[in-house]
Amino acid sequence: MNFWSILVLLGQSMITSLEIFLLTLIFSLPLGLVICFGRMSKNPVIAWIFRIYISVMRGTPLMLQLFVVYFGPYYAFKINLSSLGENWRFVAVIVGFVLNYAAYFAEIYRSGIASIPVGQYEAAKMLGYSKRQTFSVIVLPQVVRRVLPTITNEVITLVKDTSLAYAIGVVEMFTKAKQLASTLTSLIPFIGAALFYYIFNYLVAYGMERLEKKMNYYSIK
Repeated sequence: MNFWSILVLLGQSMITSLEIFLLTLIFSLPLGLVICFGRMSKNPVIAWIFRIYISVMRGTPLMLQLFVVYFGPYYAFKINLSSLGENWRFVAVIVGFVLNYAAYFAEIYRSGIASIPVGQYEAAKMLGYSKRQTFSVIVLPQVVRRVLPTITNEVITLVKDTSLAYAIGVVEMFTKAKQLASTLTSLIPFIGAALFYYIFNYLVAYGMERLEKKMNYYSIK
């Protein structure tokens, strides 16, 4: 099997990696904002619950969390995993990734919101803005601009973390590379996988950099 054939096979599995990446971002970015609001709640009970959630998600390995989500229905409710359908593995991966990354994004959002000077809230109140208008019109655009570099780092990490889906049997690109390397007794599949990951990360970093430049008009000079 030549290098081109290996790349084709890896490219087919890369679609699964791309699906994990996109679905995780689509759901974890807004969920992170909800968790951030819960973490910053004035109700101490609500704030404590979300603080514990973030602590657990950030303090335990993502691979362990994937196992808990995947095997949870069986160990907690004695549900036969085969009865959940062929797609349960993939669904468990998405749920695990979303819950994990939402916790990280929540803390990134919280740091961005905390960095906004109190004077801006007071000025908005003087101008007659409601709390919702203040956040959506004044605070949120600045927060997005300030946290973009940190979010970029997390997004790049997510690209590489998609390889952890192999832990519960989802055949994404890294899993396919391992299978090919074992079959062919060669490192070439791993080299091909590294090439795919590098290009993927390069495109993500480039796109985020372009977005950051577009958001420069929110910077306070």
